[in-house]
Amino acid sequence: MKTNTRALAPLISALVIVTCALPQESEATVVEVQTVLGNFEVNLYDNATPITVANFLNYVNNGAYTNSIIHRSVPGFVAQGGGFRFDMSWPAQGIPANAAITNEPVYSNLRGTIAMAKTSQPDSATNQWFINLANNSANLDVQNEGFTVFGEVVGNGMDVVDAIATLPRFNFGVPFGELPLLNDNGGDPDATNLVIVTAVIVTDTTVDSAGVAGLNPTPNTLIKQPPVNPPANGGGGGGATGGVTLFLLLLATLLVKATRRRVV
Repeated sequence: MKTNTRALAPLISALVIVTCALPQESEATVVEVQTVLGNFEVNLYDNATPITVANFLNYVNNGAYTNSIIHRSVPGFVAQGGGFRFDMSWPAQGIPANAAITNEPVYSNLRGTIAMAKTSQPDSATNQWFINLANNSANLDVQNEGFTVFGEVVGNGMDVVDAIATLPRFNFGVPFGELPLLNDNGGDPDATNLVIVTAVIVTDTTVDSAGVAGLNPTPNTLIKQPPVNPPANGGGGGGATGGVTLFLLLLATLLVKATRRRVV
């Protein structure tokens, strides 16, 4: 019996379209961040935060982070990179960003975890990432609907990150107001004193490498807590005053959120 390939062509085309439309699983993973101060490995939570990991790996596999810099360091808080590349002249140039991704605030922003930076909008992360230098859960787990933790520094990697965090910082204007430098050369930052990330490479493509390694990241439980209800007001005229106060507090919160363009 002969197969009518012409009749099957529309079906084959439809199957190809459906297959391409299916979400692609992240095959990862452990990455090595190579810097001028040493290298450190990050184990990514590919199963728990698949959108964020796939986004990060897209930049990695395209070489977007090659010769990028750590452009912000706040001791006791975060070290931030992924947004700017040094091309042998100052100022550093912005790394082209892909479309923003959906927020995945599954895990807590504890010391040693890596998370995505974003603007004042919850679903706005693109290419910038930061490493938590301390337990920032009380702030970053709830601020702006939570910052997405998508991996953790493993082994002795935090020794390198801490070395970066101890460097002197200099103000070269926004967004380089907290720029860590190896030394002060008296002029513009250059290849001799910038904290350059020479490359980020994949070193292990094991699916669910975090589970295989026996890592036990802490869930973000703060974001799931219900909002605190205002106390009951016993006075007859207090209800209106309380409503106005609540409105002003809400307005102030919205104004603050609207001005935030980074991790704070």
